[in-house]
Amino acid sequence: MLTFPISYKNQKDTSTRRIMKGFFCLFFAIFVCFSQAWATQDTLVLLDNLAIKETHSIFFKNLQERGYKLTYKLADDANLVLSKYGEYLYKNLIVFAPSVEEFGGALSVEAITDFIDNGGNVLVAGSTSTGNALRELASECGFELDEENAAVIDHLNYDVSDAGDHTKIVAESSSLIDSQIIVGDRTKVDPLLYRGTGILADKENPLILQVLTAESTAYSYVPDAPIKEYPHAVGKGTLLIAALQARNNARVVFSGSLYFFSDEAFTSAVRKATTLTNHKQSGNLAVSVALSKWVFGETGHIRVASVEHHKEGEKKPPAAYTIMEPVVYTIAIEILENGKWKPFEAKDIQLEFVRIDPFVRTTLKSVGGGKYQAKFKIPDVYGVYQFKVLYERMGLSYLYSTTQVSVRPLEHTQYERFIPSAYPYYVSAFSMMLGVFLFSFVFLHFKEEPAKVDSKKTN
Repeated sequence: MLTFPISYKNQKDTSTRRIMKGFFCLFFAIFVCFSQAWATQDTLVLLDNLAIKETHSIFFKNLQERGYKLTYKLADDANLVLSKYGEYLYKNLIVFAPSVEEFGGALSVEAITDFIDNGGNVLVAGSTSTGNALRELASECGFELDEENAAVIDHLNYDVSDAGDHTKIVAESSSLIDSQIIVGDRTKVDPLLYRGTGILADKENPLILQVLTAESTAYSYVPDAPIKEYPHAVGKGTLLIAALQARNNARVVFSGSLYFFSDEAFTSAVRKATTLTNHKQSGNLAVSVALSKWVFGETGHIRVASVEHHKEGEKKPPAAYTIMEPVVYTIAIEILENGKWKPFEAKDIQLEFVRIDPFVRTTLKSVGGGKYQAKFKIPDVYGVYQFKVLYERMGLSYLYSTTQVSVRPLEHTQYERFIPSAYPYYVSAFSMMLGVFLFSFVFLHFKEEPAKVDSKKTN
């Protein structure tokens, strides 16, 4: 049997530990590098050409200053991929590639719609030369881009710098959607410059938002072609920018103009040809920043922080409620502002107590700190119920909260022994008992006298 000196064993153990420590440090360094690389790819930007990166530098710089890590790639790059091993590499997608006919690599319209279905946010900008890829994507999202080479034309609302075809139109801030969450305070926005194609959308679709509409004098058509048929998009029915908020809170913004987000549009002065009113700078930058904050989830996101319910006078929820018991329901709601969750304040949040159909519908009262409360009596119908809060408002994410509870009937010891509505039955029962008693008394104790016999007649 071989034996080693203690010092040799210690040296061997020390060297083993050093090797293991080295491997651990190497593994940790590789992990950190990969996690940093993963974190830097939270927004994929697809471009027609790299020149767009320079012509739209203000918009991209603003995103980077707000903490976004942008990955620029050509839309037809053969190495494009949105996900690996079932996990998405990016949180947001920007498509500034109007003329792309087919996406490269593993990217396709179907892949982008799956990305949206899984909660991804998408910002798309087209132009008068929009390709089939973006048209198909728009169709999947509920929009329809006008025919190829068609542009929005307005002979009354165009900028003096227009080339003569009146396609560089001026959109007033009043044409923006009335939602400060989506476009900011539109009363403080200067007129907007727009040059691109028109968008059509189904007005009956509750998921579609008309962010920016054209004036009533505008229409969408090919500028150089004679008008031989009625234009597809006319007046207020012509959308310049449209948005979609899916039921899973994924957001999509479609702009018919790539020019809308350009440095030229951001820095240009605006002078409408008909009124000749001057504005030193267009409102494109302010609207683009507000719109990008909304579509990428920086604003307009609300969530349920906590839900509590219990009997009045208690603090913990019971295993089951009993009919006609007073119950207290409390829900805490938060809103995301500047990257932090803060209490959400509103006056129109409703609660429903539902068993197939709502049995109770009441408005929640604010109790401070983003908490809302409702007190009511459970209906006199037992079964399985849900506390349901559904809050849908323009610009805000959908808030949906359900809590299931059981409601049982009264136990035999809980019923009232004498109730006022049963008094007539009590009287009739006791009167019958009294009548039977009197009848029995009379029947048992009444004696009939024997009949007297006439003796004379007998003899």
